[in-house]
Amino acid sequence: MDEVPSTHTSTDGGGGGTAQASTPLYQLKAEFFKTLGHPARIRVLELLSQREHAVAEMLPEVGIEPASLSQQLAVLRKANLVATRREGSNVYYRLTSPDVAELLRVARGILSGVLQGQAELLADLRASRPQ
Repeated sequence: MDEVPSTHTSTDGGGGGTAQASTPLYQLKAEFFKTLGHPARIRVLELLSQREHAVAEMLPEVGIEPASLSQQLAVLRKANLVATRREGSNVYYRLTSPDVAELLRVARGILSGVLQGQAELLADLRASRPQ
């Protein structure tokens, strides 16, 4: 099983010392996908997959209040999915890795396949309806 060293320490129960704990990779993946589990964050990442954006540019595209957008951007920053730069009074966001855009592209492909399968199933059900 893949494990990643964690910064958490736990007592060993014997002498009051600490032991390095490891977090299973599947748990880290679950936490990563939880980070992606908000429509506004996905929309932000989609926009940033195209190019760098200023916060003001993202507001009408994401369709949430400025304070909410700020919170969602903070979550993405904390997860190291986006980075910022300041130019005058504007803050610009960009993806930290092109892999994020690739992940969104792959997710779109998976969803397209699922929806295609559902459409075919619906067509089969309609075609086999008793007359």
